[in-house]
Amino acid sequence: MPRYVALLRAVNVGGTGKLPMTELKAMCVDEGFADAQTYIASGNVVFSSKLGAAKVKATLERRLQAYAGKPVGVAVRSADEIAAVLKANPFPKAPPNYTVAIFLDEPPPKDALKGIKGQQDEEVRLGKREIYVAYGSGMGRSKLKIPAAAKGTARNINTIAKLAELAAGDNEG
Repeated sequence: MPRYVALLRAVNVGGTGKLPMTELKAMCVDEGFADAQTYIASGNVVFSSKLGAAKVKATLERRLQAYAGKPVGVAVRSADEIAAVLKANPFPKAPPNYTVAIFLDEPPPKDALKGIKGQQDEEVRLGKREIYVAYGSGMGRSKLKIPAAAKGTARNINTIAKLAELAAGDNEG
């Protein structure tokens, strides 16, 4: 049965979209997703499902909208895809906690980097369905705005590495 990672957008960030991870895990179990496991309180869940990625996404978004009363975006990647995102990181020498992949539903537009505003010491590269950003001085000081990333959800490389490990089944528990 395929393993998936679901990344929720705007959950438990700055007081918006409060969703206990126990609730997220329970939703997954209720939907028949096996071996559901959450990771940190920012809306990350790893599980197995017979459904395809598009059905997993639709199922979770429907459940989350019913729970939150508003749409909650979900990015879904298979175990292989999350491992590939980690491997494709174009900034391997940058600190992993200052480097993110912004997960999108579709490939970023070819001109995605043209609309960037506020860029200082950040480096930005396009991936398959991601936009990678290395924040030289950290995210907290950054004024970077990437219009093409507006509907995405970012995770730092440390989190992506842990999710890839969990999705691969290297840390059953």
